[in-house]
Amino acid sequence: MLKPNILPLKSVRNPRDLGGYRGLDNRKIKSHRLLRTGNISQITEKDEEFLKDYGLVKIIDLRSKLECKKHPDKEIDGVKHYNLALSESDNTAGGKKNLEEIFEKYRVDEYAGFRMMCERYHNHITKKHAQITLHKILEVLANTEEGAVLYHCSEGKDRTGLVTVVLLYILGVDMETIRQDYLYSNYMLNDYRAKRDRIMKENGENLYFRANMRILGSVSDAFLDTSLITIEKEFGGFDNYLKNELGVTPDLQEALRELYLEK
Repeated sequence: MLKPNILPLKSVRNPRDLGGYRGLDNRKIKSHRLLRTGNISQITEKDEEFLKDYGLVKIIDLRSKLECKKHPDKEIDGVKHYNLALSESDNTAGGKKNLEEIFEKYRVDEYAGFRMMCERYHNHITKKHAQITLHKILEVLANTEEGAVLYHCSEGKDRTGLVTVVLLYILGVDMETIRQDYLYSNYMLNDYRAKRDRIMKENGENLYFRANMRILGSVSDAFLDTSLITIEKEFGGFDNYLKNELGVTPDLQEALRELYLEK
């Protein structure tokens, strides 16, 4: 695997360009076309100018309605914005009381967060809303002949990671490279997790809670494998999943490859 193309953004977590990976027939993915990041609600003017100069034309926000309401993306002049939440429900839909109940579990069971994440990765594959959203994302990309599309969730690792897995697979990137790109979020978010853990320790949170927070702030082979095994067991493999569940036609697949792979 090539070292990922990390963008020099200081106010956006986990910013990368997928350009450079080898896809179908050993063709490289074009640079300045497919960007994956964390949320851009706190983007600085300097980073905003960088993205505009980099060719940004569209932003796809994968977060829930509640996340977008709490931390809305900053509008960037000349850039079209799409809200395409990968999940139809908000993670904290039950409000503060529901969140406290979850946190209480985290304080007594160090594996609670791990089980929750595995369930979420399973649901992002099986839920009809997620499947329809993935198709819409691919349609946006297929209708972007020039310029860069940036897609993001909160930390740019789980929802963004799964969208990247689907996209790289369609473009013909080998699965080990796809896996390593997915896992690279751990390196990108090391400082973020360390800072958050330090704050939680200062606030008196116990070891169980902090272990769960580290899990929630990380990616894992187990999470990705949950999605891949679900695809294999429930849908008969990735190609069948793309065709029968996401509605990826040969024409759509070819359009994406022609747009995002070098000749």
